[in-house]
Amino acid sequence: MAKNKLVTPFVKWVGGKRQLMNSIMEVMPKNIRNYTYVEPFIGGGAVLFHIQPKNAIINDFNTELINVYNVVKENLDELIIDLKKHKNESEYFYHIRSLDRSEDFARIGKIQRASRLIYLNKTCYNGLYRVNNAGEFNSPFGRYKNPNIVNEPALRAVSSYLNSNNVHIFSGDYYDILKDLDRNSFVYLDPPYHPISESSNFTGYIQGGWNIFDQARLREACDELTKRGVKFLLSNSASGFIKDQYRNYNIITVKAIRSINVDTTKRGEVDELLIRNYE
Repeated sequence: MAKNKLVTPFVKWVGGKRQLMNSIMEVMPKNIRNYTYVEPFIGGGAVLFHIQPKNAIINDFNTELINVYNVVKENLDELIIDLKKHKNESEYFYHIRSLDRSEDFARIGKIQRASRLIYLNKTCYNGLYRVNNAGEFNSPFGRYKNPNIVNEPALRAVSSYLNSNNVHIFSGDYYDILKDLDRNSFVYLDPPYHPISESSNFTGYIQGGWNIFDQARLREACDELTKRGVKFLLSNSASGFIKDQYRNYNIITVKAIRSINVDTTKRGEVDELLIRNYE
């Protein structure tokens, strides 16, 4: 089946892979669409939407993000209606942003929560989904002239893709997604990157962030996949720690443009790693 070019990410996510797509696809198995495609850290979904596999399992620890995927799949018309209510105004933005600081947030309906995340993503500074240690969204207003809050063509295309294919959507620990996979699965892993330096550490889209123990646990999970004959491809930073963790695997270095760093002099082109357990 031909791929639909309108199936593209509908939110901007830290570490999005659209600019690295050519490098990623060069090292993907040529028959990738014949596998069950598994992406345990789905984020904005750039690789999933580029490949558009018939069978897929996607997951993310961020429950609000996964709620958006489910709503796009199951309640698209209601979502679009709600998105059209939003205003690109500072006072309104901070009101919507503040909703997760209320005890009543858990009672807000799934459609309104999905609409809120997309709205904040489209209108906040740098399109950056970021939460503090309390799990509260804390990016400031972006002051964009005409943000594309309601990208209806992309939303409809993604909804159609999710409904016309066998795509299972989960939110939880990536390990639970990996533990029962067999050789008919292919796994693409795009975890929170290990920081090259303290100033580059950004894991704010996951409450609590990631540390070296999380990275080591993921490498151990990759070792388990390899023992079971399951192919994986993993993206991460070109840090010495990551190179050492995956020293027994096939590693290539690619260039990426990154704009998120506390130190503005360190924004720009950086080295990243693509790591795989197959030729």
